[in-house]
Amino acid sequence: MTSDDRRGGSDQQREQVLTAAVNLLAEVGPAGLSTRAVAAAAGVQTPALYRLFADKDGLLDAVATFGFESYLAEKRAFEPSPDPIDDLRRGWDVHVEFGLANPALYTLMYGSPRPGRQPAAVAENRAIMRGMLERANTQGLLSVGVEAAIVAIEASTTGAVLLLLAQPEQDRHIQLIRPLRDIVLDAVTEKGASRAADRSPIADRAQSLLGIITPAGDTDPVADAGFSVYEAGLLREWLARLDEAHRPGESSDPA
Repeated sequence: MTSDDRRGGSDQQREQVLTAAVNLLAEVGPAGLSTRAVAAAAGVQTPALYRLFADKDGLLDAVATFGFESYLAEKRAFEPSPDPIDDLRRGWDVHVEFGLANPALYTLMYGSPRPGRQPAAVAENRAIMRGMLERANTQGLLSVGVEAAIVAIEASTTGAVLLLLAQPEQDRHIQLIRPLRDIVLDAVTEKGASRAADRSPIADRAQSLLGIITPAGDTDPVADAGFSVYEAGLLREWLARLDEAHRPGESSDPA
């Protein structure tokens, strides 16, 4: 067997282990992701994991990056718009939506900090955001330094997602935390006040109303007012579309 064959087999086994680990993570959560459980799920001996990943931290880093790859692929493919602040807003939404769709993976990455050790996916995500912020800075749009802006944005995204993930699944509504996005971005940009003035009052009011009528627990304010479940869902859909259509830089013309 040649060295290339051995390397190819090792790569195949590594992917096999990571696929099994990501599936196990979704089933049992980070607490159940032991090396023994991963080895059993992948059908390999535990020593093989240590040959591939050195230690448990190396395995956890690899699992996080492997599972986060679809999110990173979307972030890498971002086509910059003329407004880097709008790009940051879009990136914030993608981050939050990914976290809500992948709670176990997100908790592994951001909910169990290991000082001095960080998954490669987290570092790459930060590098992508830094690039957006540096572009904003060259246009004179930041009111704080790039590093300070990174901290503020990361705190708002990760903190918001972890807060929602601590709620029952039916209560995890992105509308509840979306105003935080604009508050933070306005706070770190020079043109925050003017950008707020430029926002359509239709979008602002639609977003505010969405926050008020979003179901909480077993209570749906719209259904409680006498509307059917279908009508309540349709109202929220219309408000969400108004919010999206009337954001700055976005056209409300469906054509």
